Amino acid sequence: QVQLVESGGGLVQAGGSLRLSCAASGRTFSNYDMGWFRQAPGKVREFVATIDRSGSRTYYADSVQGRFTISRDNAKNTVYLQMNSLKPEDTAVYYCAAGQGGLRTARVRYDYWGQGTQVTVSS
Repeated sequence: QVQLVESGGGLVQAGGSLRLSCAASGRTFSNYDMGWFRQAPGKVREFVATIDRSGSRTYYADSVQGRFTISRDNAKNTVYLQMNSLKPEDTAVYYCAAGQGGLRTARVRYDYWGQGTQVTVSS
């Protein structure tokens, strides 16, 4: 089992920045590819970004490309999501997830999920 705990969410004005963290425990963190997803009210959970287990490869949704950066620190068992130039449409609960299927965008490719952290962007 892998336990994931997100933090760093909050309320921010449009154009601002937030940095989300996801701390992992349980199995060896560096054996897992990590992803960030988000879910807005009334919408399905959607892919945001993913990073491979070494941290050398990343992939982003078109909607966040150039504004968000995913990174990880395997020594700290933590994955991050730096979010810049935030927009009201970025408002959602953000979830981190762990899997072993490579850089995947589909939710079913991830085996473990955190409880989520709320991000609210005001206009």
